[in-house]
Amino acid sequence: MELQRNFFIFAFLFASFLLWQAWQSQSLTKNKTNETTNSLFNSNYKKEDKNQIIIQNDVMRLVINMYGGDVEEASLLNYKEKLNSPKCLKLLETTSDFVYQAQSGLIGRDGPDNSINGIRPLYSAKKNFFELRNNKNELRVPITFIGKNGVTYIKNFILKSGRYDVQVEYDIHNSTKKNLELSIFGQLKQTIKLPKNRDIYSGNFALQTFRGAAYSSSDTKYEKYKFDNIANNKHLHIMTYDGWIAMLQQYFVVSWIPETSISSNIMYTSYLDNSIAVIGYKSSLINIPSDSRYVIKSKLWIGPEKQQEMALVAPNLDLTVDYGWLWFLSQPLFKLLSIIHNFIGNWGFSIVLITFMMKGITYPLTKAQYTSMAKMRELQPKINELKKNFGHDKQRMSREMMALYKKEKINPLGGCLPIFIQMPIFLSLYYMLIGSVELRHAPFLFWIKDLSDQDPYYVLPIVMGLTMFFIQKTSSNSISDPFQQKIMSFMPVVFTLFFLWFPSGLVLYYIISNLVTIIQQKFILSNFKKK
Repeated sequence: MELQRNFFIFAFLFASFLLWQAWQSQSLTKNKTNETTNSLFNSNYKKEDKNQIIIQNDVMRLVINMYGGDVEEASLLNYKEKLNSPKCLKLLETTSDFVYQAQSGLIGRDGPDNSINGIRPLYSAKKNFFELRNNKNELRVPITFIGKNGVTYIKNFILKSGRYDVQVEYDIHNSTKKNLELSIFGQLKQTIKLPKNRDIYSGNFALQTFRGAAYSSSDTKYEKYKFDNIANNKHLHIMTYDGWIAMLQQYFVVSWIPETSISSNIMYTSYLDNSIAVIGYKSSLINIPSDSRYVIKSKLWIGPEKQQEMALVAPNLDLTVDYGWLWFLSQPLFKLLSIIHNFIGNWGFSIVLITFMMKGITYPLTKAQYTSMAKMRELQPKINELKKNFGHDKQRMSREMMALYKKEKINPLGGCLPIFIQMPIFLSLYYMLIGSVELRHAPFLFWIKDLSDQDPYYVLPIVMGLTMFFIQKTSSNSISDPFQQKIMSFMPVVFTLFFLWFPSGLVLYYIISNLVTIIQQKFILSNFKKK
């Protein structure tokens, strides 16, 4: 099997993967009929109501709507909206054309959010701005609502320094003479269709990752739940004793993690008539005795997909990092890349070093590939003779070819198999580079300011195409068919066009890989000729 045909097979598989990836990430169905849901879950506060407070630590700023105490806006202070932008990334927001909120409340017979007309309880606070000071480790912000029954509900938001998880506590003071019966719920709601100013995937099929809902339960460690499933009324409804619900996008996640020691929870999804997808949880009934105090806790993660930190907040929450179907390769590769980065301090040079390591590990495959290619080239005159003698009889030709391979001790798949083995490594690096928030806006050298984005001047893809062209030319004297020659001559061009939109970090990996391949090829073939 000639090396050029291997390139053709690899290119075909790679192109098929890209087309499949783009198809998977297409815009989701928007105009489906929704099912009737509880009025609470459909309700929105009126935009003209300005009852808000702002709470902030050193990594994020939250805007809380005092109607229900929902988080209607969240800005990440250490992440920019775009490269070199002065604006912080706004993960949650509420505008006329886009809604992304983290809601929570108390429902049931005595829950203050259990309103027939959908009006949420109006909480009060001592002031409208709370900030975690530099000399403090924790910020506790209480907001209070006193019901008509005289029960006091205190909703506490607890932020810690450097942390993206928010503790949300309901402190319920039942001073009445009867028992209370209620449930806690937490849900995330988001408009399915992104407005243009938030569509990070515009015009770049190569960088698209999963955007949608996800959950973890007693029976399932991690499961994605597509927005189109919600829009098509294929709703989630399961009971669980632990887990979490979340909404994902590239690099960032918002997740509710309920307290599991007090009750079981039902996880659900719903679809609102204004094209909003909802995923949430609702606890079983909680009984609060008369003249008593009861605290119900939950956690809310609003931030980047930092695997180590998320793993400490909730089991399996770190699995939300979207490494695709090759996660079992991408995860250890990222850990290795992180270790290298700790010593080098530059993600670009870390990619260069890990490329050398990968090429060293796969050197036996590369050697087998080029040795097989060299043997096949030496065998070409005999193969041409067999074609001349038995070309009219395909079965005889096949038998004679296999006998020749056996006599010369050549594996006809020897040059093809290494490419199939190395392809998963390449794809796992692709998933890692577009899924790891640590590489977002990470600079390399000169004009490469963001390794997770495409090269703005297309220099790296062109260099990659030239290295591929050189490899092809130094290995391409065994194909006699004119049609195959034309196809192979276009392969570097096709790959260059594909790589124009690829993350510059991945193109950098491929350039270094090609350069190492050129050196290895020269070394292997020169040693083969000496034998």
